[in-house]
Amino acid sequence: MNFSALLSLLLLFTPVKKDIPVSIYDFKMAAFKGAEIDLSAYKGKKMLIVNVPCTSVNDPQYAELERLSKKYKGKLVVIGVLADDYNIAPGSKAGDHHALHYNVTFPLADKVQVAGKDIDPLFRWLAEKKYNNFRENHVKWNFQKYLINEEGKLIGIFDPKVKPLSSQITGAIEK
Repeated sequence: MNFSALLSLLLLFTPVKKDIPVSIYDFKMAAFKGAEIDLSAYKGKKMLIVNVPCTSVNDPQYAELERLSKKYKGKLVVIGVLADDYNIAPGSKAGDHHALHYNVTFPLADKVQVAGKDIDPLFRWLAEKKYNNFRENHVKWNFQKYLINEEGKLIGIFDPKVKPLSSQITGAIEK
């Protein structure tokens, strides 16, 4: 086998590293029900990005996220990102249950990895200080929340146990 053939094979089987954008506004995600979620559409508003599960004991947080979204409509956009890290049942239709059961109307992105070696570029940006210029962190479980301000800067990270309508989150939104 000649050198160019070997190089071609290596390139074919080498995992592609996804570039990490500098700005949160450069991210685009596949929406759960088709189309695309373009974060640049939310410039000038706060965003609460939440990794959301298909099934979880914390499911009532979906209803609270919906109420939060309505309470701060025009000032805040809640974006749910379906996580593929925490044992989504085989064959389950991620998102369908919650969109119907909790009447979720906020944008819901398709399933991604939020941790590990195959982490989605958005969650790498949210997790690593070299990208987010805020702090190092990692997703602890479903319903971890990331608050982005109107200028596209990460300004808050809230553990899964912090409820969407808590004073911690509403206070940060109102600042």
